[in-house]
Amino acid sequence: QHLQDFERDKENSVLSYQTILEQQILAIDREMLEKLSVSYDEAGTTCLIALLSDKELTVANVGDSRGVLCDKDGNAIPLSHDHKPYQLKERKRIKRAGGFISFNGSWRVQGILAMSRSLGDYPLKNLNVIISDPDILSFDLDKLQPEFMILASDGLWDAFSNEEAVRFIKERLDEPHFGAKSIVLQSFYRGCPDNITVMVVKFKNSSKTDEQ
Repeated sequence: QHLQDFERDKENSVLSYQTILEQQILAIDREMLEKLSVSYDEAGTTCLIALLSDKELTVANVGDSRGVLCDKDGNAIPLSHDHKPYQLKERKRIKRAGGFISFNGSWRVQGILAMSRSLGDYPLKNLNVIISDPDILSFDLDKLQPEFMILASDGLWDAFSNEEAVRFIKERLDEPHFGAKSIVLQSFYRGCPDNITVMVVKFKNSSKTDEQ
């Protein structure tokens, strides 16, 4: 609704896609925390949003789901960067909040959560060691001339590198779901025990005269 309102009066607005996405992601997190804490529900989730408007792609990310784009030359272009506890910036922030990270199969905040930002997870939010602030990046599609993009949970990225995933999908774009089902199954066959959720978005001809 906020994005639709913005589109109708874009020229007179002080907002942008980035500010709207950030405001609404933080608002959703506050609402989740309020409802989940009442029922002592410790659930949490990642958030990955790709917003396409004309020739601009805006990607907002919280957690370790990841977006990757295949450009006109077949290169894998990262659309987001995972929020992992071992990253220096995240590690410093967690330490400043009085928290710690420890290795339990993977690096985890307070020995529990394998990502450093999320929606929900109210006990860790109360300690201020987990935050929901998104990273938001924008991309000029006229320059990239993309063929497709992959939006997926960390289960895929535990089994595939960005480059491997792009190569795999590029060979299967004529399949139903543009190869998403195939790469989910392949991740499972490779032994990934985690959630594997994949969306492949195929762009129309990306020359400057054609609509995305």
